Amino acid sequence: MTENHPFEIVQDVVLQAAPDRIWKAVTEDTAAWMFPTDQWPAVTTVNEFPTHLVTRMEGADGWFNQLEHVLTPGPDGTHLHYVHSGVMTDNWEQQYGGAAKHTLFYLHTLGEYLKHFDGRPVAFADVRGPEGAAAPDAFERFLAAFGLTGVIAGEKRDLSLPGLGLVEATVDYSTPYFLGLRSEAALVRVFGRNLFGDRVGLTLHDFSLALADDAARAARSAELAAAWGEHLAALYA
Repeated sequence: MTENHPFEIVQDVVLQAAPDRIWKAVTEDTAAWMFPTDQWPAVTTVNEFPTHLVTRMEGADGWFNQLEHVLTPGPDGTHLHYVHSGVMTDNWEQQYGGAAKHTLFYLHTLGEYLKHFDGRPVAFADVRGPEGAAAPDAFERFLAAFGLTGVIAGEKRDLSLPGLGLVEATVDYSTPYFLGLRSEAALVRVFGRNLFGDRVGLTLHDFSLALADDAARAARSAELAAAWGEHLAALYA
């Protein structure tokens, strides 16, 4: 029998953007820093533009998933008070640990997007590794393949990245679970989800086609997904 476990994840960050830009990023432009959410059946329960937003999804047996954003401008930027609450079911301890760590990474990436790419159209790709990407050492193998073992945030590296070519990449995030790379035209987010019972995966956020149409960006997304899919298949063969 499935057992419900209520949870709450709370984070406070300061973002270098005005509240209206953050509001747009978390409502319309989620593919630019996280993943597309426009197909989610969420209901907006609080809509006080541009300072307070609450969206909620509900399901059977008391299940719900709720996101709250409270935005307060200040002298050092806009303070975001973020609350993710809801109900988790089986294996909830691992789910909670993974969700809390993902939240930190996503909010950091939101800040990177707002600082470097705000408002630019994006070609988005989400790639999940093959079965071998679930191995205990899979994330470390990914780092080693690019010479990034032991890398720390702030370092710059010249990297040859599938679909992106040779780029100067800034390591903007580095933990035992995640890696964030930023080039002049893209964000690469690598998720060590093998450490949470899943597989290593990554998202690509390419801002190089600002003047292209939607079809061209869709083709670019497919190109990136194919290039990284082939790379991960070879890495974890």
